[in-house]
Amino acid sequence: MRTYVITGGTDGMGKGLGLHFLRRGDQVIAVASSATKGGAFLREAAAIGAGERAVFLRADLSTLTGMRATLARVADLADTVDGLVFGAQRFRPRREVTEDGVEFTFALHYLSRFVLGHGLVDALARADTPVIMNICGPGGFPGRMHWDDLTLREGYTGTRAAMQASRANDLLGVAFPHRHPNTRIRYVLYNPMMVRTAMADPLPAPHRILTKAAGFVFGRSVARAIPPIAHLLDEPPGDPVTAFRRRTQLPLTRKDFDPGNAIRLDALTAELVQR
Repeated sequence: MRTYVITGGTDGMGKGLGLHFLRRGDQVIAVASSATKGGAFLREAAAIGAGERAVFLRADLSTLTGMRATLARVADLADTVDGLVFGAQRFRPRREVTEDGVEFTFALHYLSRFVLGHGLVDALARADTPVIMNICGPGGFPGRMHWDDLTLREGYTGTRAAMQASRANDLLGVAFPHRHPNTRIRYVLYNPMMVRTAMADPLPAPHRILTKAAGFVFGRSVARAIPPIAHLLDEPPGDPVTAFRRRTQLPLTRKDFDPGNAIRLDALTAELVQR
């Protein structure tokens, strides 16, 4: 039996992936903020005979307090973590700031993955084939790091924030083996492209309708999106870090994966976390 920790694990692809692993006999720790969705996840797990192997951790992963509490609770539940899956994200049309003074999207979509990924290194290292799966946006829509304004005090849009978080996650993956040069953990950046989930729900009505319509026409169902992700978790690539757009592996020579920028962001983030 393997143990998987999945953020955003009570909805969309996170939930679908969790139920996939529960059906085959693994343990799943789903981390998310909604008690209602957490209860629904546990009921579905019980319905397939996996109630004893399913855990819901309610957490606010947009705050450093919530991130650190999650690390402590996972440590209480599992000595070994075979796979860590990052799926938590939430679109914000308007700029919001967390209690730590960090822009919400940057905190949830990027900073929580930095804190949890590095914080669970020891538990992952005890697994036979440990892997971190970062579901983000390599090889997708354009975006850039706003080095002089990472929290987007000026010119905020939800799309700009989401695209910056995607680029930050590309760099997070590249920096991981630099911070942990001797690790056996494999870091996979994965872009599922368009999948029919509830991510469009926070959008204003016209944009929400258009996005959902596009997803219906061009997007894949969660059930179809899960197999390639599960395969990479079961058989991670041999390289320390890799990036995929669906089943296509991307070269890390692209500018989005610049090692210098990765180390730069790693240092800036470490300072932010230590405040």
